[in-house]
Amino acid sequence: ALVLDKGRAGEVYNIGGGAELSNRELTERLLEACDADWDRVDLVADRKGHDRRYSVDIKKISEELGYVPSVPFDRGLADTVAWYRDNRDWWEPLKVRAALHR
Repeated sequence: ALVLDKGRAGEVYNIGGGAELSNRELTERLLEACDADWDRVDLVADRKGHDRRYSVDIKKISEELGYVPSVPFDRGLADTVAWYRDNRDWWEPLKVRAALHR
């Protein structure tokens, strides 16, 4: 509603958590949230143009519209992991269907 009510027509506003993490840092946090170890990770060779970090620049939406992330990144990640743990009946059939269409 913030962009709809206050945003300028035709503008693009990035909405994010304000956290900048390397791929390794993000993986570490996700593993921790899942109570998993690095043995669950399959390392692959870097590819040309490989992203080294994940970051969404929220400066524009923050300055122009007053946006502030309402959930800290780590709590949002933990909440997302918990949702997927608690809602396997929603996503597991999708995973099975996707595997059948490869």
